[in-house]
Amino acid sequence: MHTIKKTALAAAVAACLPNLALAQLEEVLVTATKREASVQDLPFSINAQTAADIQRQNAFNLEDLARNVAGLTIQNLGPGQSQVAIRGVSAGQVVRDQPGVKEQVGVYLDETVISLSLFTPDLDLYDLQRVETLRGPQGTLFGSGSVGGTVRFISMQPDFDEVNGSLELNANTLKDGGAGGHVKGHVNIPISDTLALRAVGYGTQYGGWVDALGEDGFTRDNVNSGDRVGTRIALAWQPTDALSITPRVVYQEIQADGFNREEDYNLFANPYTTTRPAIQLGEREQYLLQGEDFSDETLIADLVMNWDMGGATFTYAGSYTDRSILVSRDASALTGSVSVDLGYPDAAVLLPSNLRDTTELTQYTNEFRLASNGDQRLSWVVGIFYSDVERNYSQRLPTPGYDDVTDQVLGDGTADAVANGFATDSPYNADLPYDIEQLALFGEATYAVTDRLDFTFGGRWYDFDETRRFTSGGLFSNGDDQTDTTSSDGFNPRLMASYNFSDDITVNAQASQGFRLGGVNDPLNAGLCDPGDLESFGSFQQYDDESMWNYELGFKSQFSRIQLNAAVFYTQIEDLQVTLDAGSCSSRIAFNVEDASTVGAEWELAAYPTENLMLTFNGSFIQAEFDSTVRDSSGRVLGGVEDGNRLASVPELQLSASATYTFTSGMFGSDETYVNAMVQHVGDRYTQPGDQVPGAGVFQSGLPFGGATGSEVTFLDLELPKYEIVNLSMGATWDSWDAVLYVNNLFDENALLSFDRERGGRARLGFRVSQPRSIGVTLRKQF
Repeated sequence: MHTIKKTALAAAVAACLPNLALAQLEEVLVTATKREASVQDLPFSINAQTAADIQRQNAFNLEDLARNVAGLTIQNLGPGQSQVAIRGVSAGQVVRDQPGVKEQVGVYLDETVISLSLFTPDLDLYDLQRVETLRGPQGTLFGSGSVGGTVRFISMQPDFDEVNGSLELNANTLKDGGAGGHVKGHVNIPISDTLALRAVGYGTQYGGWVDALGEDGFTRDNVNSGDRVGTRIALAWQPTDALSITPRVVYQEIQADGFNREEDYNLFANPYTTTRPAIQLGEREQYLLQGEDFSDETLIADLVMNWDMGGATFTYAGSYTDRSILVSRDASALTGSVSVDLGYPDAAVLLPSNLRDTTELTQYTNEFRLASNGDQRLSWVVGIFYSDVERNYSQRLPTPGYDDVTDQVLGDGTADAVANGFATDSPYNADLPYDIEQLALFGEATYAVTDRLDFTFGGRWYDFDETRRFTSGGLFSNGDDQTDTTSSDGFNPRLMASYNFSDDITVNAQASQGFRLGGVNDPLNAGLCDPGDLESFGSFQQYDDESMWNYELGFKSQFSRIQLNAAVFYTQIEDLQVTLDAGSCSSRIAFNVEDASTVGAEWELAAYPTENLMLTFNGSFIQAEFDSTVRDSSGRVLGGVEDGNRLASVPELQLSASATYTFTSGMFGSDETYVNAMVQHVGDRYTQPGDQVPGAGVFQSGLPFGGATGSEVTFLDLELPKYEIVNLSMGATWDSWDAVLYVNNLFDENALLSFDRERGGRARLGFRVSQPRSIGVTLRKQF
């Protein structure tokens, strides 16, 4: 049977129609190769979640979508601070003060690259046409930062044919937490036969679920609440049938009052103290001396021009991005732990201290490309890409009253002598301006040898230059002032073959290369390091580019009622960039591991056993390991980087299954009613490579403060345990209305997502945790 091709307009219509369970699976068109093609025709592994999929899953962000995408994992480090990994390619946890580390997965909004290591924008998924997940290195067409793969958010475009719009309302509540909800909408207005406008607006309130204990028994509930507001406005101008120009503005603000951190030990709240109340922190609890904050203001202005020249289409895609990010956290325990080491009095140890990490980003990108048209045996695309990224990162540690104590204990004038021009009462300050320029030439061509056999060859030549300056000051710093430059150039090839055994079954094979730029580490805070940590981590300064070869064999099949796509793959990674916590130094470093590899299998199955029942079963099994060992100057294995140990943050086994049953006769007077159930299994993981070393969870976390002797030990299991999440929903449609009642995380699983430590555990130990059970209702109106 012939399948139905879903064009951009058809995808939007399908998302709005009540018929959620179709008797026949639809073929989705994507632009993952810079040319329009069917998912089933592309010679590599790709997942496409359509607008209907997003609605059926009640997905509000990329983390929600990842539950149903094989091989895609999200490490949640707080609002707007998630790390993306594909197929087990992971460097471990990248934290706030590692601005030089580059991303491993490229993320795009249409033609605009938006990925930024740790701070990829948490974009709202409303009025998207689809989300594409391209697995494996995409260095040929998407360049650096796509060594593990690429995720593309494809938005709905202005429509010249009719006025239409939508409205979505949501209200939800969290178990033992706060309430949330959102208002979202879009409107499409044809202004003339050649001009159309599409505008999207949204506002979301996030309920918190982590409680914070404070001094004198004070408690604040739901400290990690937040909100998000934003808009996308696109204007399409089509002066002729051959030419279209689409400028767009995207603006979004995210603000959160705290972080999803559950603490097991805090310098000020632990079971070891005798002169202070001994406190054992409970589930979804933390300890604060002052409030925390996260904010991200993002502005994107982009323009896409397409000119059909007959035999080929010329495309220009340019963008300007301006972002302002603040991570403001309670660093009182961190600063206090150093004060204990310096012999400061208890009153000074208890001074509230606020670590403020700020990022100001300005990015320009320009891409010019030419792609062939038609169904000739040879199809091709060639292009030029240029980008200039300026990223100004800074840290401040305002701690009122700290300079007076410093001068009293260490001698008059000490605080001023180490300030290096920075403000008073801030024992650590740093400025790190970056400038990265990139020029690349790329191309890819596919030749149909026969009606069944295609060969594809692509390549990308790139040239990068990076300049950065590091200036620091304050008691905890080295008083650094240094400038570093790095540069890199090379060529990344990709070779693919595709053979159609029949109209329904295709086998693909490929060998492809991806890369990630290297960089320079910040100098360690030597004054904070104990001798062992200074010896272990003090020799790492510059780290090289990371490169990866991916070898893959894939299988794709699609019939009228069943679709099965699967792949097996093996990757060889050279100079893998691994990030580690430098212990007592309160620093993080990145360094190269000579060899690592991943091997695995992934599959995605969708089927309609009956006219009304849709089933999906997706999964991946991945073994990601180091193939070489890194030792410190004394010959000890450094940070768990040993031949045979696992790479960090990626589960070996990840599974998801869903079932949607549609009652075509409808219930409650509706035209149609459906129920949906989804279960996700995520296997065990480690946050950093060193967490799997025997004894890694034993922390001599006690310090001689509050009656503790300093010899106390905290025991933690650093293997993040496997978990299962179950989501249920029930929906009904009435003409242009539909309503959904849902329960997410039905069994209230408190999943540990990543391990969080401050100053090697001396200041604080805890875990990032998942959202508890939530119950909500969503109403939608199409017009």
